[in-house]
Amino acid sequence: MAEPPATLRRELGLFGATMMGLGSIVGTGVFVSIGIAAGSAGPAVVLAIALAAFVATCNALSSAQLAASHPVSGGTYEYGYLYLRPSLGFTAGWMFLCAKSASAATAALGFAGYFLSTAGLGESLRVPLALGTAAAFTAVVFFGIKRSNALNTAIVSVTLLALAALVLCALPAVLKAGAAPWTPFFDAWPDTPGGNLGGFLQATALMFVAFTGYGRIATLGEEVHEPRRTIPRAIVVTVIVSSLLYMAVGAAGIGAAGARPLAQAVIDQGAPLEAVAHGLGSGWLPALVAVGAMTAMLGVLLNLILGLSRVLLAMGRRRDMPSALAKVHERHATPHVAVLVVGVIVLGLVCIGNLRTTWSFSAFTVLIYSALTNLCALRMPPEKRLYPRALAWCGLGSCLFLAFWVDWQVWLAGLGLMIFGWWWHTVARVAARRLAADAGRQA
Repeated sequence: MAEPPATLRRELGLFGATMMGLGSIVGTGVFVSIGIAAGSAGPAVVLAIALAAFVATCNALSSAQLAASHPVSGGTYEYGYLYLRPSLGFTAGWMFLCAKSASAATAALGFAGYFLSTAGLGESLRVPLALGTAAAFTAVVFFGIKRSNALNTAIVSVTLLALAALVLCALPAVLKAGAAPWTPFFDAWPDTPGGNLGGFLQATALMFVAFTGYGRIATLGEEVHEPRRTIPRAIVVTVIVSSLLYMAVGAAGIGAAGARPLAQAVIDQGAPLEAVAHGLGSGWLPALVAVGAMTAMLGVLLNLILGLSRVLLAMGRRRDMPSALAKVHERHATPHVAVLVVGVIVLGLVCIGNLRTTWSFSAFTVLIYSALTNLCALRMPPEKRLYPRALAWCGLGSCLFLAFWVDWQVWLAGLGLMIFGWWWHTVARVAARRLAADAGRQA
């Protein structure tokens, strides 16, 4: 008789779970994606942030009630198995792994770029520094959720301080500029497919992916105290705080610098908020924003390694990935093999990437992942439901609609990866059945 899989320790309370969510959201999204989206929508990016926040809220509530009822590692990968089909559960896990592995590498490179720029060092050190950073944070995650939570809290605190300082310092410039930076309100760049409307919807899709860090709380559901009470509260607080913060930063950036300069700063140096800080003329603010950006990238990297390793743990338990990934360290209570594998993958991907292409790919895969989350929520029995079905329907429709506004090249890449994933899933299922049959004959 097979032994039950080892479980992780419940060491996260409401504050810790909320900070994990904020550490996943307040990162590359606020420091980079606002500038990218401003190039698609112009000043209307602030409205796109609000719409993305609404869509994220619908998805967050679906994720919250699923995680409260099924507080296990794996998130939508597990919910897909429970409420849909094994192939759709696998699709959710596979798309998460593909998108977030690249995002983790991008975060490591982003930190290295900011650090070298601030320190006045050469770009030749960017990849070695990113590799060292990814390796160090893999080691932190390896030694347990308690250490990861403490480091994440410190990181998020510095990031929030830097963003609050930027918004407050930009306020006089925003008031002085008046309506000028906001006219015309819908102002997509000339090469944007679909013109102003298409640019606005594309910006909404790009900003939506910036909010999806709330899902990390669900992915870590096996490590949260009182999950039915804690997870929904942590997710709701995370989405509210991050939505208000994103809108404030977007308004400050556009009001002080303008939408097109904000977007151009992404192309020129990949640091739009630092460009805004330099424009405000305060000697200390650019340095603080740069430090905040660095800690934000580190927070994203830490939380992605946590989330990826937990999804690999769940996939190892179901034999969709090698069963060795399901091992849990006796002392540290971490899926140590999965953590090390994630670390190796991130190190391998650390040289990937055009920033806009990487972010668009993340948007497409996250929208598909979130659509599956809402579909799972619609299949929940009434006695386990915490929120009205209408929210899940709204989230499902919004995700599928926004996915159509992502670049067509990203669509092709995403569909290609989905087909490869389904092939892998078929091979893994056949291998698992053969192993089970061999074990039955030996018994």
